[in-house]
Amino acid sequence: MESTLRRTWAEIDLDALAHNYHTLHRRIGPGVKFLGVVKADAYGHGAIEVSRTLEELGADYLAVSSIDEAMELREHGIAMPILILGYTPPDQVERLIKLHITQAVTSIEAAEAYSAEAVRCGGTLQIHIKVDTGMSRLGFLCAGAQFDACVAEICDVCRLPGLASEGIFTHFAVSDEGDEESRAYTQGQFDLFCRCIEAVEAKLEHPFALRHCANTGAVAQWPQTYLDMVRPGLLLYGCGEFAGELGLRPVMTLKTTVSTVKTYPQDTSISYGRRYVTPRQTRIGVVPYGYADGFFRSLSNNCSLLTAHGPAPVRGRICMDMCMIDLTDLPGVNAGDEVEVFGVRNSVNDLAAAANTIPYELLTSVRKRVLRVYLRSGAEIGRELLLRL
Repeated sequence: MESTLRRTWAEIDLDALAHNYHTLHRRIGPGVKFLGVVKADAYGHGAIEVSRTLEELGADYLAVSSIDEAMELREHGIAMPILILGYTPPDQVERLIKLHITQAVTSIEAAEAYSAEAVRCGGTLQIHIKVDTGMSRLGFLCAGAQFDACVAEICDVCRLPGLASEGIFTHFAVSDEGDEESRAYTQGQFDLFCRCIEAVEAKLEHPFALRHCANTGAVAQWPQTYLDMVRPGLLLYGCGEFAGELGLRPVMTLKTTVSTVKTYPQDTSISYGRRYVTPRQTRIGVVPYGYADGFFRSLSNNCSLLTAHGPAPVRGRICMDMCMIDLTDLPGVNAGDEVEVFGVRNSVNDLAAAANTIPYELLTSVRKRVLRVYLRSGAEIGRELLLRL
């Protein structure tokens, strides 16, 4: 394992995670519950250790994408409430009930199938009902002429046997955008969601325990949308455009090492396709980090990795298992030295911008062969390698 550590690894700073949690919790206030989004292996950070930490910190809920992700947490001792945001086949309802997992319901057909299965197995499935207010993806459509039918269907769901309708939620499409049109769209989504809740609760004559819609963008920019619970994702991990202004810290620092250094004469082509030719005598370092680890080929000749002596530009095409960096102006960098791909000093936001993508994609693209090293107070408390050994 030590040799694996010296290849490419991700340091997961659980103190930074705790700092971000407390910072965000202060922002939302004591009356609002906190749901930590840990789908996609906690955005590449490691869902088990992140969830354990959030449970210790006092978070109220976790959110995952699938039953497999939820089961992984339960099998590793995570006891706090878990909401599955994605689809679960009805034949898994008994397992959901047994493991005390909450299921999102996005249509009357799914609700009826879940109800029938819950009745069959003699249990009660806790659900959160999703309303589509403008994301145009999953949920009960409630805009315009569909409003009354939507309200009636949601009421029907709440009356089905074997289902306990704990919550209702929606998802914003552009809450992270600051232009006037986007802000008007988000306000429209929120107003529609509130109107839908009000109509459903009036018909049912009782309120939902949890009403939630505030994702990362809304937590940062829309305090009026906090309602009963918020759902920060990227913010929790200290990334994205709002992290700096809110005083949040990057939780992941992705590191690699210089495996070899060679000096090439002028007019030497570097890597596949000969897309970079040295303009002078050039000192090139090879690092064991490539697209099979999550380093996008689109970043070839288009970004820098950070050494202890400064940034080192990537030269030539990124390969499957390695890439090349220019050390000509960094004579103090030698084989065996650490290099930061992104993290505390080399922002993932900048790398994402260079790749014309978003930080979410880079974080979740860090592959399973990249070792996760978990840190508290600067000391290693655990490691996780997802390869089957």
